[in-house]
Amino acid sequence: MDLQTLLFMFFGGLGIFLFGIKFMGDGLQKVAGERLRDLLDKFTTNPVMGVFAGLFVTVLLQTSTGTTVLTIGLVNAGFMTLKQAIGVIMGANIGTTVTAFIIGIKISAYSLPIIALGSALIFFFKQKKVNNFGQVIFGFGALFYGLDLMGEGLKPLRDLQAFADLTVQMADNPLLGVLIGTIFTVAVQSSSASIGLLQQLYDQGAMTLDAVLPVLFGDNIGTTITAILAAIGASVAAKRAALTHVIFNLIGTVIVLIVFPLFLNLISFLALELGLNRPMTIAFAHGIFNVSNTIIQLPFVAVLAVIVTKLVPGDEYTVEYKAKHLDPRFIGRSPAIALGQAKQEVIRMADFSEKGLIEVSQYLENGQKRHAEMATQFESAINNLDRKITEYLIQISSRSLSDQDSKMHSMLMDTVRDIERIGDHIENIVELKDYQKTHKVVMSDTAISDLREMFDLTISTLQEAISSLDNGDIDQARSVLEKEDLIDKMERKLRKQHIARVNEGRCSGAAGIVFVDIVSNLERIGDHSVNIAEAVIGEVR
Repeated sequence: MDLQTLLFMFFGGLGIFLFGIKFMGDGLQKVAGERLRDLLDKFTTNPVMGVFAGLFVTVLLQTSTGTTVLTIGLVNAGFMTLKQAIGVIMGANIGTTVTAFIIGIKISAYSLPIIALGSALIFFFKQKKVNNFGQVIFGFGALFYGLDLMGEGLKPLRDLQAFADLTVQMADNPLLGVLIGTIFTVAVQSSSASIGLLQQLYDQGAMTLDAVLPVLFGDNIGTTITAILAAIGASVAAKRAALTHVIFNLIGTVIVLIVFPLFLNLISFLALELGLNRPMTIAFAHGIFNVSNTIIQLPFVAVLAVIVTKLVPGDEYTVEYKAKHLDPRFIGRSPAIALGQAKQEVIRMADFSEKGLIEVSQYLENGQKRHAEMATQFESAINNLDRKITEYLIQISSRSLSDQDSKMHSMLMDTVRDIERIGDHIENIVELKDYQKTHKVVMSDTAISDLREMFDLTISTLQEAISSLDNGDIDQARSVLEKEDLIDKMERKLRKQHIARVNEGRCSGAAGIVFVDIVSNLERIGDHSVNIAEAVIGEVR
């Protein structure tokens, strides 16, 4: 075969392999029922549990980076401490070795029938669950088919003197192998692809075991680059979690290089005693390296947390998603006290909506990503509290309530629904600003000034509604009702003014759409603020 054909086979195979991994991971996630975030939240009470949770989620996602990104989000949200996150990251490193074991099974000869079966399940069945399993099977087959093509493209390397010389150098100087493994994994953004490539080269006899293993260690370091890139410009918590991933793998590599002759002898012994094929030998080496690294470093999680906190200084404001006041013990003992607790949580939820609205107004003003991220966090916190409070209130409703408590119960149910809708409108405005930035839509200074005015009125209306809820203040609630007319009038006025600007050519049509949609969302937030005030008036009467 000529060089062009070999290159096409290698890079095409690499592409199919990466697609297979991603497609299979997406299918596994769908089969799991999109509960991975909840799983990480519930089963990370300590670093040891975090390791098992990280392992399981990574097996389902087929990417340690995906697990790390999920973990960063949970740390940001206040669901998980940095110490718990370190445990999850350690587990993710173990979970990512599963792909190497899958490759070690060596069933490339059946890759095309597996792809055919997956395709049949995707295209000839209407049930979503069957389609999801089909996606997993198709991705599994594509993984092996891509690997087979990569292997065919790599075969000439065995006879290339320059490559033979390089492998000898890597065997003599393990640090060179680590560097090559790191660079290649950074380039392809997938440690699974790098390790699959190593398994192919070792299987073909193009590399010796003492040359392969240092490259394997480098692959583990290179896989941290995606988390590093994700953390650039992100929060302090995200940077600390990404740095933890890097330090964990660096320390593990240093330790194994110190005892490299012993590690090499161990893998050679296991391969001989267990009768492992060559790809499975690499899978065992990968698994033993990551499991040993985790066992060694797990007792020092607190030390690792202190180190990354020192290296990445700064205070990070996090939104605490979890409910603080919903104690189920009060439901049976005293429904009235339970209602009081629910009200405190509803006020927390309302405060999140106010803070989210302020963040989105700042995002609209300066376009800084951190404001969008905070607004999105507040919206997620609102959604979480919506579920928790509603469940709590439903449990209370099964108890015998006085007329006054029944009124409060109804008011809280209505208010929770309105606050949740406010969160949705906040998310809509973030998306509109994202659209404006992506499509470089320019709004006139007048339009920006008008939006600022509308935001100020809407924020003050929402603040007053929340205050009336907190204090049971009828006068404040009535003041909110009076503002409803002001908001409606402003919405109509701004809409007409902007249409005139578009007709006169002072604003583009795209700017007109963004402007009108933002104003419309603010007007709806005003309506929900009024609903909260009306619920307060109805409850007090």
